[in-house]
Amino acid sequence: MKNIAIFASGKGTNAEHISKYFAGEPGISVAIILTNNPKAFVLERAKRLGIPTLVFDRNAFYKTKEVLQVLLDKHIDLIVLAGFLWLVPGNLIDAFRGKIINIHPALLPKYGGKGMYGNRVHQAVIDNGERYSGITIHYVDEKYDEGRVVFQKEIPVLEDDTPDTLAARIHKLEYEFYPRVIENLLTPE
Repeated sequence: MKNIAIFASGKGTNAEHISKYFAGEPGISVAIILTNNPKAFVLERAKRLGIPTLVFDRNAFYKTKEVLQVLLDKHIDLIVLAGFLWLVPGNLIDAFRGKIINIHPALLPKYGGKGMYGNRVHQAVIDNGERYSGITIHYVDEKYDEGRVVFQKEIPVLEDDTPDTLAARIHKLEYEFYPRVIENLLTPE
């Protein structure tokens, strides 16, 4: 059995789509959902899906081995960031190097880095007159959005796009491709 840990900070729509995608998959399981936000709606989604959760604070994440130990105890094979906004600490990077991925709502290397998330990204893409945007799935390293790219999918930016309309189309790409990329990483041919 391959075990996934999902980190999310907010609503958890990607976490839910990933969890549902693997619900009927005999060899892959979402073993735990972790969040740094005790009010995140992802906790409600996890509860409805029957997935264990862990809420942690900045101290536990950056200054202790508490989160690392939970991941080791759950025998995690892949850590999936799905709307998780904190930089991953070195102890997790070292223990899971090449086994942590993130999804970014733009075509990296453009529009990445600290503070570039959600509608901030989409507004910047529109403001700069980009003809294309999309998603990037990449490995996580010690810097925001600089790890090796695993997968990209682009869509055109429409003339009448707003951050919200572009975000809606980007979310569809995320829901379609993130689970498939995860599956390919865990079950290489």
